[in-house]
Amino acid sequence: MMQSDKISLFLRILVYIAISVVVCIFLLLVGYILIKGIPFLNLDSFAWEYNSKNVSMMPAIINTILIVFSSLIIAVPIGIFGAIYLVEYAKKSNKLISFIELMSETLSGIPSIVFGLFGYLIFVVFLGFGYSFLSGTLTLSIMILPLIIKTTQEALKSVPLSYREGSLALGAGKLRTIFSIILPSATSGILSGIILSIGRIVGESAALIYTAGTLAQVFQGFFDSGRSLSVHMYALLSEGLYMNEAYGAACVLLCVVILLNLTSYLVVKYFSKER
Repeated sequence: MMQSDKISLFLRILVYIAISVVVCIFLLLVGYILIKGIPFLNLDSFAWEYNSKNVSMMPAIINTILIVFSSLIIAVPIGIFGAIYLVEYAKKSNKLISFIELMSETLSGIPSIVFGLFGYLIFVVFLGFGYSFLSGTLTLSIMILPLIIKTTQEALKSVPLSYREGSLALGAGKLRTIFSIILPSATSGILSGIILSIGRIVGESAALIYTAGTLAQVFQGFFDSGRSLSVHMYALLSEGLYMNEAYGAACVLLCVVILLNLTSYLVVKYFSKER
């Protein structure tokens, strides 16, 4: 066997070992949470009102859905139109545009607790919104905005230049080309980024503790406090009185995140076939 073949075989073995380790860790974590959580899931866990007897997660689930949709309504249009400007209109040699792109990438890697402290100082304290649905939604919108901008940029850049040239050659304007040709072709990447943003919102707790609060009730208005599902799980664990119910909440949260990632994969695969 040649030296290059030996190196190739060795590297292939290392890759297989790494994959096996990752899969084993994933199965161990998922299996542990499911085994600990499923036995404690019952109808009381999904009662409409939270109390000390059932510690229901239903208010937290409803709050999570409200926060997800509200954050996306704010962040998605801004992120998509911002990415369109950066890719289609901005001059590549502009130093300000380069700075904006650098800041967008930097913000994507900032820990969520930093966004939580920022939201607390700006929305809760400075603007006087208090621990509320509005404070949490605005904070999460800012947090997922860099992710949506980045994924949309990459999706737009992946559209072949010939699509743009062909549309313009047929007499279509710049704006019509973007909305009729480029955006439909980049749909899979854009939707993938949106679904990943949803997954980040669903699993977020640090940013919401400092902005939306931990009150166990459904949001009744923009300035009411409430807890999401991840915050609900954190609150139960920190109290130390409802450990089994916390595992049940973790089980539901895990299933939601896995479902969202699976949905993202299927959406990308579907639109890739359509193209």
